[in-house]
Amino acid sequence: MATDYDAPRRGEADDLGEDSLEELKARRAEAQSGSIDIDETELNESLELPGADLSGLSGEELTVRVIPKQDDEFTCSRCFLVHHRSRLARQSKGQYICRDCA
Repeated sequence: MATDYDAPRRGEADDLGEDSLEELKARRAEAQSGSIDIDETELNESLELPGADLSGLSGEELTVRVIPKQDDEFTCSRCFLVHHRSRLARQSKGQYICRDCA
């Protein structure tokens, strides 16, 4: 099938110029009716988790006892978790790698 590339082409702009004002208004109303404007901030503020005290009104404090790394432990250079020496898979250039990451 032969195509004449020299012939003027019709685009969407040409089609819109021939439509009536009522058709254009109807198209715009259809396009806008499907979209819903949701404010995510308002949605997040109204969301409440069951059993969660996010307001801090309970007066409870979280206390955690931190124990320093012991001599027989190492920090994995990949997962950054502290492991016992028995979990050491390999050591290279001062970097320790645990069995899980190896």
